[in-house]
Amino acid sequence: MKFNFDVDYVRSLFPATGDKIKGNPVAFLDGPGGSQVPKQVVDKISEYLYYHNANEHGLFKTSKKTENIVDEAREAFADFFGCSPNEIAFGANSTTNNFMLAHGLRRDINSGDEVIITDIDHICNRSPWKQLEEAGAIVKSVKVIPETCQLDFEDYKKKLSSKTKIVAINYASNATGTITDVKKYIDLAHEVGAITIIDAVHYAPHKPIDVKAIDTDILICSSYKFFGPQLGIAYIRESLFEKMKTIKVDADDILFAPVKFQTGTPNFEHISGAGEAVNFIAHIGEKFGDPFEDKVSNLKGRRKNIIKGMLAIDSYEEPLADRLRNELKQITGVKIYGVQEGMERTTTVSFTMEGKTAGEISAALAKEGIYTWDGDFYAITLVNDVFGLENRGGLLRIGFAPYNTMQDVERTIEVVKKLADAN
Repeated sequence: MKFNFDVDYVRSLFPATGDKIKGNPVAFLDGPGGSQVPKQVVDKISEYLYYHNANEHGLFKTSKKTENIVDEAREAFADFFGCSPNEIAFGANSTTNNFMLAHGLRRDINSGDEVIITDIDHICNRSPWKQLEEAGAIVKSVKVIPETCQLDFEDYKKKLSSKTKIVAINYASNATGTITDVKKYIDLAHEVGAITIIDAVHYAPHKPIDVKAIDTDILICSSYKFFGPQLGIAYIRESLFEKMKTIKVDADDILFAPVKFQTGTPNFEHISGAGEAVNFIAHIGEKFGDPFEDKVSNLKGRRKNIIKGMLAIDSYEEPLADRLRNELKQITGVKIYGVQEGMERTTTVSFTMEGKTAGEISAALAKEGIYTWDGDFYAITLVNDVFGLENRGGLLRIGFAPYNTMQDVERTIEVVKKLADAN
C-alpha cells in the first residue's frame, strides 16, 4: 500500500504554522527543543481549566473529574509505553523527575557502589546521578566514539562490574540524533543486578517505545517534545516502584505507586494536555497508518494506533532529513555530526560551518523565518569535550516534525549555501 501523508492536513491542526516572515511560512525546525502544539491539545487544557479545575480527593464533581482526567492520562501513557497505568508517574519535567529518582535511590547507595552514565547524554541524565558521589558512589562515564557518534560498548563492558548499582543510558542523542541499542546495555546491567534508567526525551518524538521489550526499569520523557505541554513522564517498573523510597513531605501519607512520586499538587491541566498529545499521535496513526498494519497486527486499540502514528511520522520525516543531509554534504566547509550512513538515527541534523559560529548560522536562518537551535543543547560533555566545539558556539541543530515541508528544507539549503559562499 502506498504511503500518503497529507502534510497540509497536519499543518492545519497546528495554528502556529500560519505564521509568516517575508511572505514565507515560518519553518519550525526547532522541534528537538520542543515541538509546536496542535489545537486539540490546547483545547483540552483550556477545557480542564474552564470546566474541571479543582484539586484531587474532594467529594464534589470537579474534584472527581480531575482524578478521572489523571487516570485517563495514565492510561494514555501506558499505551504510549506499552505498560500498566500503575507504572506511570508525572512530574514537572524530566530533569526534575531524574533528580527525584536519584534522591530516592541514593538511600540504597553505599560507599564504593558504582554508577554508570555516558558522555553522550544530556545533563538531565548525568547530573542527578553524578550527585550520588555525595553518598560515596563511584560514577563512571561511558566514552563516545567521535568518528561514529556512538557509545563505545566495549568501554561500557569494561566499566560495568558487580559493584554497579545504577546504569543511566541515552536512547537517542538530542545533539546528533544517534540512537543507542539500549537493550544490549540493559541486559548486561541486569546481569549484575543494576537498575537501568533510559533517557528517551529525544527518542520519544520519533520512534515507538516498548518498555517491556527493552526491559528497562525506568524510562523518562517529556511531552513538550511531542506536541504536548511541559510535563515530565516516567515509566517505573511496578515491582521497583512499589518498593522505591521516594522523596515525600511530612504531611503526605500516600505511599503507594504511582502517586507516591508526587510531592504536592500535580499540574492537572498539563497532565490532561499530555494525555491528549498521545491521542493526537493515535489520530495520525488512524489517518495515515494503514501501510504499517502488518507491523502492528499483534496490537489493538489505542496502542496500535500510537505505533502506526509514530511509524507514519518517522516515514514522513526521513526523506526531509535525508535531503538536507545529502545537500549539506555538498557544501564546502560544512561538517555534519552524526552516525554513519545506514546506522539508526532520528531525523535530527547537526552541523558546523567553517568561518561561522553556530549562532551566526542560526541568526541568518532566523532572519528568513527558519527557526533552528545553536549551542550544546545541554549535551555538554559530547559537544564541548568530545567534539571540542565550545569556542565555535557548538552545533547548529535542525530537527523535523510532521508539520515540516520539503519547502522548509529547500529554503534552509539555500540560506546555508549563501552563507558558505560568502566566507
